Amino acid sequence: MKATEVLMDEHRVIERVLGALEEAANRLERGVEVDASFFLEATDFIRGFADGCHHQKEEGVLFKAMTAAGMPQDQGPLAVMLSEHEQGRAYTRNLREAAEKLQQGDEGAAALIAGYARGYTVLLRQHIDKEDSVLFPMAEHAIPASRHAEVETEFEGVKAEEVEKGLPARYLALVEKLEQRLVD
Repeated sequence: MKATEVLMDEHRVIERVLGALEEAANRLERGVEVDASFFLEATDFIRGFADGCHHQKEEGVLFKAMTAAGMPQDQGPLAVMLSEHEQGRAYTRNLREAAEKLQQGDEGAAALIAGYARGYTVLLRQHIDKEDSVLFPMAEHAIPASRHAEVETEFEGVKAEEVEKGLPARYLALVEKLEQRLVD
């Protein structure tokens, strides 16, 4: 099913931002200044791409197809994934709030930022691994082969809307910008 391939490709993009966040957190922990705008832009990416575009396809298409195929959302693998999506949203809110405090001159917020960035990246790396290695192969088998084309068509519809809004290009440019900001 190509839908899971799309999601895994998006995971690789998200992992690039996770790498940048880890590096920025490392710098803060070493006492190196990182401008608050870096973290604000990172949360823009997370909210817009990871939680917006990516999770829209997961939660709105793939997980619904898995539920229709008999997998419950309130327990088991889907419940874990949905819970982790919520945990990621909480980290993102907290990271953004701390970055806003840093931007307003609260230097103590740097430690909070490093902690939230580190927590988010650990959560997401484990989450992505579970989806890539367990959930997506499970989806391939759980969703009847007769529905695979329908799921792919729904994915294509969501992707077409994203392209129409210019989102893929916008978020890829933001990833490159975040990575570039950390080049010494």
